[in-house]
Amino acid sequence: QVQLVESGGGLVQPGGSLRLSCAASGRIFGVNVMGWYRQTPGKQRESVATITSGHITNYADSVKGRFTISRDNAKNTVYLQMNSLKPEDTAVYFCNHRQFGLDYWGQGTQVTVSS
Repeated sequence: QVQLVESGGGLVQPGGSLRLSCAASGRIFGVNVMGWYRQTPGKQRESVATITSGHITNYADSVKGRFTISRDNAKNTVYLQMNSLKPEDTAVYFCNHRQFGLDYWGQGTQVTVSS
């Protein structure tokens, strides 16, 4: 089992920045993928950004150039730096940890971009 604890969500004005953090604990193996997904009411959860344990990253087209995902393997923590936020970035953001084909999810953190 892997447990994920997220932090860093909140309310921000358009053009502003937020940084999300997610700390993983439990039975964590060296080879894994961590990432951030988001979901709005009535829509499917979508991938925002992922990063492998080897620091290979992948981003949704909608966030490229604005969001940066990073991780600290020693702390089993993944970060999402979100800049130039737009109202359409408003969603619940979920941290994900994948290893051996199994997905683990955090509880979600609300990000609201509004003036």
